Amino acid sequence: MPVQLHDPRVRLLRRHESNPILTAHQWPYFVNTVFNAGATRLASGETLLLCRVEDCSGRSHLCAARSENGVDDWRIDPSPSLLPDPEGHPEEIWGIEDPRIVWLPDREEYGVTYTAYSSAGPSVSLALTRDFKEFYRLGSVMPPEDKDAALLPRQFNGRWALVHRPVPASGQAHIWLSFSPDLKHWGDHTVVLRAKRGPWWDANNIGLSAPPIETPEGWLMLYHGVRHTPAGCLYRLGLALFDLEDPTRCILRGPKWIMAPETDYERTGDVGDVVFPCGCTIGDDGDTLHLYYGAADTAIALATGSIRALLNWLKENGGPPDVNTI
Repeated sequence: MPVQLHDPRVRLLRRHESNPILTAHQWPYFVNTVFNAGATRLASGETLLLCRVEDCSGRSHLCAARSENGVDDWRIDPSPSLLPDPEGHPEEIWGIEDPRIVWLPDREEYGVTYTAYSSAGPSVSLALTRDFKEFYRLGSVMPPEDKDAALLPRQFNGRWALVHRPVPASGQAHIWLSFSPDLKHWGDHTVVLRAKRGPWWDANNIGLSAPPIETPEGWLMLYHGVRHTPAGCLYRLGLALFDLEDPTRCILRGPKWIMAPETDYERTGDVGDVVFPCGCTIGDDGDTLHLYYGAADTAIALATGSIRALLNWLKENGGPPDVNTI
């Protein structure tokens, strides 16, 4: 008899036995930590991770690592791939963080969203690249405080769409969607997924994890929820599904988290109890998901799963998106 997806023994995301797959000890120059990597598969079939690298000043930059199989034998750029540019972009004076990578077929280039950090707080910045060696910065596209952003790979009625997470003065942070005709000027800002209130795992603060995945049934979103506990913040992952042609409309939202800090490398580090994906790739079968996540803000780890199984779990367990948000 097949095991049902609601069986608590089932793991929708399985940790790779080689975890953590990248740490500061592998870096070709001295750094403090390596985590929160954007991910893509290149035309060559290689996996590229654009890693957040924190140096010993406390500031972060981005550095590319490439692998034939996406697991080991990483070839890491010998120097930073994208450094902060505080002279040209003062919003980056305290570093750049947490990239998400999306291939834009209409432009034949990659859109890399990342968090620019300054005394004004975190803001969303965007750069374009074809080779991860040269980057064209569009600069800040969302003012502080805002982060956890990724583009959708195609346009909607002639406009690009950006998922992001502003933080209002009230402190409760929801996931928003905005639109732009040119990737620079953004409007029609809309809340698409609200943080819940009370004891829920995704109460108060939520944010995008890896870029949404286009499926025949809709845009599959992995998002993180931040639970505030007496011991500190606890980051876990959940699922939501959005309409394929109207990504402002959430169809389903999972009531439970599907992955939480569990192993030593996830629970102990510079920031403990954190699993934080910024990137994923899809296998040649069109179903196998490779999810790359930051573990305790210290290392990069890999989990695998099935997109079909994630969708089935969401259809079986999910419900209206705004239940218990007030």
